[in-house]
Amino acid sequence: MTIGIISAIAAGIMLGLYALPEKYARDFEFENTWGLMFLINMFIVPVIAGFLLVDDFTAILGSLSGEILLKMGIAGILWGIGVMLWGKAINYIGLSLGFSIFIGTVILVGSLLPFIVDGLPPQGAFLTILVGIFIVLIGVIANGRAGVARQKDEQEQALSTRSDAAMSTGIAIAIGGGLLATGFSYANAAGRPAIHAASQAAGNPEWVTAVVVMFVIYLAGGLFVAPYFYYQLSKKNYWGKFKSPALGRNIGLTTIMAVLNFAASVTFAYAAFQLGQAGNTVGYAIFNTVSVAVAIVTGLITGEWISASGRAKGLLYAGLIAMILGVVVIAWGNSLAV
Repeated sequence: MTIGIISAIAAGIMLGLYALPEKYARDFEFENTWGLMFLINMFIVPVIAGFLLVDDFTAILGSLSGEILLKMGIAGILWGIGVMLWGKAINYIGLSLGFSIFIGTVILVGSLLPFIVDGLPPQGAFLTILVGIFIVLIGVIANGRAGVARQKDEQEQALSTRSDAAMSTGIAIAIGGGLLATGFSYANAAGRPAIHAASQAAGNPEWVTAVVVMFVIYLAGGLFVAPYFYYQLSKKNYWGKFKSPALGRNIGLTTIMAVLNFAASVTFAYAAFQLGQAGNTVGYAIFNTVSVAVAIVTGLITGEWISASGRAKGLLYAGLIAMILGVVVIAWGNSLAV
């Protein structure tokens, strides 16, 4: 249990930091930065990790039934659409707000999805979990209001060219992306048992299962993301921006983003295994809430909220506290189910 919790926290820290390097990219548009990041993240890193770290990697993949691959594939594609929207939301409304609203939505839905796969817990435990999810919802609403308040503060001080409509659009994108990204939780719950059995039969250590699970999810997500960014780069004539003198710098930054994101997902999958029955609910909530806390701190450090009023910051902090409290209640509810 302790190893699982520590792993979930470590995964959350990595996820909370992964988008930070984007702030330091030069001469790239959103499509260039995130398109390059997703190329490295969904194709290059998983393939290298799979062949370097997993014994009998192709045999393990070949042992999976068509039904499992279909479930993981569809859920992975939905997750891919969700994380693409997440990147767009961060571009609209900033790191701290983009994380808190997106991840809050993920926690709300993702903590319930495993029950579809594994069945409902006892009534008392389930009701407690629902209370925790409701508290998380309060946090998401508070963060949304914080974003609107920050936007108003910036406009009053003439520090922002972003319209109210753009802020509302960014919040809506973050919520929509969060709903779709919960496919990650379902794919992990649906595919992990079979992959774990095949990985163990091949003599791999316990943690290696997570690498194979993420390989399937990330490649499935890339089936949507790659054509989308190819289309956007072509439509907007942004391919030429890759000729920038900052290309080497930007490749380095997007590689850091890609590795942190993939490592966070692998570490979470291992944490979910270590936490047992509660892994895909409690572990998922811990993982995502820690990432929000880290993203909010980095957003504050990098000046995203420097012009925000005390009210806007108060709503942001209240939202974070509500999300953390909600996760504690969810964890308690899961302990009642054991």
